Amino acid sequence: MIKSFFQSMTSRIVLILVSGVVVSALLSLFLAFGERQRMIGQFRDFHAVERVAQFVLSLETVPPDLRASYLSAASGIGIQARLAGPVEEVLQQQTELAQRLEQRLLAGHEVASASPESADCAPPNRPGRSLQRRQRDFRAACEALLVTLQDGSRIRLSVAPPRPPSFAPPPDFLDYGILFVLSVSALAAIIARMTMRPLKQLAQAATELGNNIDRPALPERGATEIRQAAAAFNAMQARIRHHIRQRAHILAAITHDLQTPLTRLRLRLEKVDDAELRAKLISDLSAMQSMVREGLDLARSMDLAEAMQPLDLDSLIDSVCADAADAGQHVTASGATSVSLLARPTALRRCLTNLIDNAVKYGHSAQVSAAREDGMAVICIRDDGPGIPEAELEKVFDPFYRLESSRSRDTGGTGLGMTIARNIVEQHGGTIHLRNRREGGLEVTVRLPARA
Repeated sequence: MIKSFFQSMTSRIVLILVSGVVVSALLSLFLAFGERQRMIGQFRDFHAVERVAQFVLSLETVPPDLRASYLSAASGIGIQARLAGPVEEVLQQQTELAQRLEQRLLAGHEVASASPESADCAPPNRPGRSLQRRQRDFRAACEALLVTLQDGSRIRLSVAPPRPPSFAPPPDFLDYGILFVLSVSALAAIIARMTMRPLKQLAQAATELGNNIDRPALPERGATEIRQAAAAFNAMQARIRHHIRQRAHILAAITHDLQTPLTRLRLRLEKVDDAELRAKLISDLSAMQSMVREGLDLARSMDLAEAMQPLDLDSLIDSVCADAADAGQHVTASGATSVSLLARPTALRRCLTNLIDNAVKYGHSAQVSAAREDGMAVICIRDDGPGIPEAELEKVFDPFYRLESSRSRDTGGTGLGMTIARNIVEQHGGTIHLRNRREGGLEVTVRLPARA
């Protein structure tokens, strides 16, 4: 089941389309999330610079004797501030935060980056918060800045970097994802069906072409490529039909034209005085006439002029077996298919007659059984003859092919009976199979598509 699903072209197209859209959506979501994080990061940096700048500018308005207490209150806004000592280690290169802060402040302020100390990065002690939560809020990394005020005094600021927001999908994210995948799958199924429908029609037409060379031409509509394929298929069908009819007409004309001179030869041979020579010549002439007749039958088996019509298969089998019995052949029939066929009655009768004649000729009797299996009408014809070597089972369907055993030229066979039978069976969409029976004899199995 799973293997057949993945072997279907429609399923493969649906899987490829759905996979491509889902991967593209996930990639777009990932890129959008990255851009969102970048924008939020820029906003956080701007907010941090603005917060420190407002604090410094506010400090300018505080009298020098009150600045110490004011600095202690900075922890409430995520900043640790104190008066700078006489000796502070200044970094040679400003950090990005220091550069932005210096650009934000008024003229007369100088901002330098300092080496952070352990006391600078300690989380502020806020009432009601545990140490782990304070450490998580403040984070381990921080920046130390030395800011020179307009009056020349310096303060040391320790600024904690803002915590990046965590990405948490919305509660209905999974529901929306499932709905998105189902919608894409439905759209992919529609596209795949629209794409594969012309290909299925072409495959079905090719199958029907093997059964009926005169089937209606494919409609040339749809996309440009589909119209081109349909036109090419119709042209191919026309050429094949022309070649088959031309070959059949040539064969029929040759065999038909041979009938008249052969009849005249038979009449003239009757006047030969030597009885032994006359018998040999008449025997050879009879073999030639038999070959001509079967050549005509072969030409008719390739001619599809007979119209298809509903046919009761059981009645046809009974009729053929009754005709064989009336002709003195030992033929028995059993079983029933209980189906009707769309068939060419004359051609199908010729097929069954050839198979029964072969069974009686080489096995001295024919047992015909009919049944229905898996929507197929199954006809088995068994004989009690010597059978056929396994290597020759398929070769007997070749035109004019004969075996060197009892099924040889001496028995009157021309090697066209099985060829004619297979042509007719395949024209009806069926199959024909030969096998040797364990108890002796040959079994011919014909399977034809049936309808109730």
